[in-house]
Amino acid sequence: MKKMNLPNKLTILRMILVPIFMAVLLLWNRWVALAIFIAASLTDFVDGKLARARGLVTDFGKFMDPLADKLLVISAMVIFVEQGTMPSWVCMVVIARELAVSGLRMVAASHGTVMAAGWSGKIKTACTMIGLCVMMVPQVANIAIAGSFTVNTLMWIVILITTVISGVEYFAKNGAVLVQGDI
Repeated sequence: MKKMNLPNKLTILRMILVPIFMAVLLLWNRWVALAIFIAASLTDFVDGKLARARGLVTDFGKFMDPLADKLLVISAMVIFVEQGTMPSWVCMVVIARELAVSGLRMVAASHGTVMAAGWSGKIKTACTMIGLCVMMVPQVANIAIAGSFTVNTLMWIVILITTVISGVEYFAKNGAVLVQGDI
C-alpha cells in the first residue's frame, strides 16, 4: 500500500479544518476563525505547488483538492448569509458556478480532456479568499464607503463579479465538450 503524500495530507487537513472553522466562527471567536480560514487557504496554495513541483499529482488530489476548496468557501458564505452579511442570492451564484464548472470538468474528463484552471479562476479564488477574510473582521467590513455601502458590500460584489467572469470564461473556452456527441 502506498503512503499518502504531503499535498494530499494538506488537502485532508483543509477538509478537517472546515467544520472547526465553522464552529469557531459561529460559536466562539471571529479572530480565531479568521486564523483557521487563512491557514486552510494557505494549505490550498501549498498543496498545489508541492504536488506540481515534486510530481506528486494524484487522482485523489485532483478530486479532493477542489472539493476541499469549495467546502471551505461555501461554509464561510453560508455563515455570512445566516448572519445577514451576504445576500443569499450571491452565495447561490457562487455555488451554481462551482457546480457548473465541476460538471463541465467531469464531462471534459469523460472525453479525455483535462481542463486547466484559467487566470480568471485563479483571480476569482484569490479575490474570494481575501474578500471572505475581510468580511470576518467587523471593524473593517462594516466601514461605510458611501451611505449604507460598506467594505463588506464591496467584498461580496468583487466575489460575485470574479465568480461570474471566471464561470463565463470556463464555458467559453471549454463548452464545446458538452456537444461532443452526447446531445
